[in-house]
Amino acid sequence: MTLLDPTTAYGRRVAQRLVDERVVWLTTVDPAGAPQPTPVWFWWSGSDVLVASRPRQAKIRNVRVHPAVALSFHTDAHGDDVVVMTGTAAVDPDPLPDDVRAGYDAKYADGMRSLGVTADDFHADYSVVIRVTPERVRGW
Repeated sequence: MTLLDPTTAYGRRVAQRLVDERVVWLTTVDPAGAPQPTPVWFWWSGSDVLVASRPRQAKIRNVRVHPAVALSFHTDAHGDDVVVMTGTAAVDPDPLPDDVRAGYDAKYADGMRSLGVTADDFHADYSVVIRVTPERVRGW
């Protein structure tokens, strides 16, 4: 089953947003069962969303305990263009593959510059990868 239906306007719009958007809200569940939304940079692999994180962050702990997550995009100014994906996350034991890292670095070059770090500095600090496999998408 394909998550995004490219024959629909909505499916095409979501696919484009997965490439173009800079920030998605990753909502994990903490040990007490409370949702914890966090804005994150991400890379869409075509099947998974990859998030680089600093080690020892709450989202890492949360994913290890409760792998069910949600990804939410910003809406437009009128509350339309809603995209919410739910799925399963895992802490990936490997760093971003070289081809993914090259794309990630190009996508976030301005952001890294604004933080005053090089891509190497960023990936040394954000060295843990969370891999989210979306299972459902909803919105309008």
